[in-house]
Amino acid sequence: MQTLEGKVKSVNSGTTLTLVSTKNKAEEKNVQLAFVTGPWLKREGDEPFAFESRDFLRRLIVGKVVRFQVLYSVTSSAGKNTEYGRVLLSPTGPHLPDLLLENGWVKLRDNAGHNEQTEEAKAQLEKLRALEAKAKSNGVGLWKSPSDYARTQYDLEDPRAFLEQWKSQVVDAIVEKVLAGDRLIVRLALKPGKHQQCLVTIAGIRAPMTKRTNTVEGKEKPGEDGGDEARTYVEERLLQRNVTVKLVGTTPQNQLIGVVRHPNGNIAEFILKDGFARCSDHHSTMLGSDMASLRQAETYAKEHRLGLFKSHVGRAAGSSDGVDATVSRVQSADTLYVRIKSGGEKRVTLSSIRQPKPTDATQAPYGAEAKEFLRKRLIGKHVSVCVDARRPPQDGYEAREMVTVKQSSKNVALLMVENGWASVIRHRRDDDDRSPIYDDLLAAEEAAQREKKGMWSGKPTAAKSYTDASESVRTAKVHLSVLQRQRRIPAVVDYVKSGSRFTVLIQKENVKLTLVLSGVRAPRSARKADEKGEPFGQEAHDFAVRRCNQRDVEVDFEALDKVGGFIGTVYVNRENFAKLLVEEGLATVHVYSAEQAGSATELLAAESRAKEGRKGLWHDWDPTKQEKEEEASQARGAAKSSEPARGTDGESRANGETRDYRDVTVTYFDDSCHLKLQQAGSATGVLERMMKALQLGAGASTSSLPGPPKAGEYVTAKFSEDGQWYRARVRHVDREAKQAEVSYIDYGNSERVPFTDLRPIPQPDVYSPQKLKPQVIDAVFSFLQFPKQAEYVNEAVSYVGQVTAAKQLVAKVDHASAADGSSSSSSSSTAGTTLHVTLFDPSQSGSVKDSVNAELVREGLAMVNRKAAAWEKSQVDTLKELQSKEDEARSLRKGMWEYGDLTED
Repeated sequence: MQTLEGKVKSVNSGTTLTLVSTKNKAEEKNVQLAFVTGPWLKREGDEPFAFESRDFLRRLIVGKVVRFQVLYSVTSSAGKNTEYGRVLLSPTGPHLPDLLLENGWVKLRDNAGHNEQTEEAKAQLEKLRALEAKAKSNGVGLWKSPSDYARTQYDLEDPRAFLEQWKSQVVDAIVEKVLAGDRLIVRLALKPGKHQQCLVTIAGIRAPMTKRTNTVEGKEKPGEDGGDEARTYVEERLLQRNVTVKLVGTTPQNQLIGVVRHPNGNIAEFILKDGFARCSDHHSTMLGSDMASLRQAETYAKEHRLGLFKSHVGRAAGSSDGVDATVSRVQSADTLYVRIKSGGEKRVTLSSIRQPKPTDATQAPYGAEAKEFLRKRLIGKHVSVCVDARRPPQDGYEAREMVTVKQSSKNVALLMVENGWASVIRHRRDDDDRSPIYDDLLAAEEAAQREKKGMWSGKPTAAKSYTDASESVRTAKVHLSVLQRQRRIPAVVDYVKSGSRFTVLIQKENVKLTLVLSGVRAPRSARKADEKGEPFGQEAHDFAVRRCNQRDVEVDFEALDKVGGFIGTVYVNRENFAKLLVEEGLATVHVYSAEQAGSATELLAAESRAKEGRKGLWHDWDPTKQEKEEEASQARGAAKSSEPARGTDGESRANGETRDYRDVTVTYFDDSCHLKLQQAGSATGVLERMMKALQLGAGASTSSLPGPPKAGEYVTAKFSEDGQWYRARVRHVDREAKQAEVSYIDYGNSERVPFTDLRPIPQPDVYSPQKLKPQVIDAVFSFLQFPKQAEYVNEAVSYVGQVTAAKQLVAKVDHASAADGSSSSSSSSTAGTTLHVTLFDPSQSGSVKDSVNAELVREGLAMVNRKAAAWEKSQVDTLKELQSKEDEARSLRKGMWEYGDLTED
């Protein structure tokens, strides 16, 4: 009698099984139990108790090594030989089919033993008949009620609907067939007596394909390397084993994806750890945090070069702590320039993410917003940079470093994806140059898409279009008049042209302009590779790039240059950048323009520190040269001392003329260049004490006026620009808007303020206008007539603002006229009196040619009064000097004379 030994690979029915040779795994044999028959599993409909019959045998012998005694064989008409016999589970234990008949899961064939002649065979048949009779009498197995058996559904019409019903539920299952290392046919036990058989893809992995046949074309497709090995590995461990399945999604081909767990754990981890599959990025978002253990298993296989990774070459491990750096520039939503401590700058790309694609019509409109989002959060900030991979130059692209950037422990790439400003790159299966938190990125992208954030919102904002205010001088003049009225305007430095010249974006005005730093001169850097810049020009340029490029700044504007550039001040972190530049020895102070801007003291002090430190341009500075220059300056000052002195009262001059000089401050001037002055003197201290009292009195009071203010009433009003309280006179009342137009009597300007910002004057017995007269003085420029054209008036107003802002000047009072236009008998500043003045910078001489009046004429911003009053005509020398300045401006086509003589008919 032939006896076979093998391992039970599978049980096909209650009477049929497949054995695998213990000596050669490739050798398989299908055998059938002798003398018995049982129900069959059929796709068109199972026979009653077919599953239960097979399952009894499956649980009993699958995966075990047994001996099979061949009793007889039958050859079919097709020539197929089937061997029949019995299975010996152990030398002394139960045999099959005895155990099956005893439990009622098979029946004896009607013709069982008709050819048996031996007494032993007949005795064996009698034993089997007795076992069958006992099972039948006990009503077990096949002898139970025919309605009490499991029904199986073999077709799954709508996998997505099935997924919605059973998603994330743990379902008991049996692996019926292994198609590949990652695809199984499983029987899901949905409820007692109801089964669903379907194809399930193992979640989180992708195994090589096995050989398969295209059902449409009928052609056989070869398998991938490692496909058969992967399938065999899974078959040995899972085929016809009890598992649990938790459905998590579907494939693009509408196949179910599930987590398959063996009693020993997640089968995907074992497959990956032994190198028979790779992680599937497409399943990452379905598995969430569970994907991490699969990545670890795959890493183990790579490190030990198992299975698919036998030729794997690991990349060099980078520093997990990263390198400290500062973000110097944001090129796009996924590319940065960082400056490391050594001072070098390099370009890096955020690992595994991509900016909104410029070539994708649905994403391209979000590119600028995404870049701005990243710029606001990173520019100038300290970050940690960890290199994940380095890619050599290829396909015309430069070498790149793929990095993880963290700012305050927050992964920047994850931040971009979470807010919908970047997408996640789908890497090739063999591409390990990816982010260490790749699965988190995929999950964040899915959440951003679900919540319609950023570029997934489908609602792009209109692209910002900036007006180039520096396009021409004419355009620049129009914008200057608007921008000069504002202080500390928020802006962004879009580009650094040189150490002192920038392209600036003013977002709230939608304006782009060229800004030139006032008060300093920086050496010129080379504009082209073959050019040679001035000494320290490149250093100044680099310093400006490091401190200003793409930074949020504040700007003030003072004037225009000849080509439409705006001259002004840039504040970086509320600090004057020109001062920083000078302090590093990378610029020199232009004294005149610095004084015009009111920053001379600050800049000269910074320059002094740079000289003492021998920095930059001052590396070879010799203090003895400066001493000689100072001596020469003192000599010039001594020569000037022969000029008549100024005073607040009339002083006797050499020619017997009495002149009135006063120290003044210009507090306000209107669009006609009419001035409001405050005179320095004994009243200054009183004014300062009054201001303190106003802040303590009106500022601390929460009660407004007892009723609506009245025109002509004196009150305390809160100025909108600085929030301080000042004495004011009500000029007009708008009861509907609950606002009053007030004029500040100590400064000359006016504005509309709400009733709630008005208070009575505190200590009226001390600070009322009757006790302390208004400190402002009305004045006009002597001898001058201003143009009527708006653009030239604006230029004149701008210039006056530059030369008078926050400065103490000297005013020579040439004449005083009453409000009705008649001459006043005194030059004293009484109410209703307008002073005609010539303004001087106290650092200059008292000559007319050095006056502000003369400069206005010389720049073509004013002309000599064509309808001079009698007192003006009497000043022959002064008029002659001013006329020469006007002739010079006219010949050079400056200001109002740029198109010729305005006075010609």
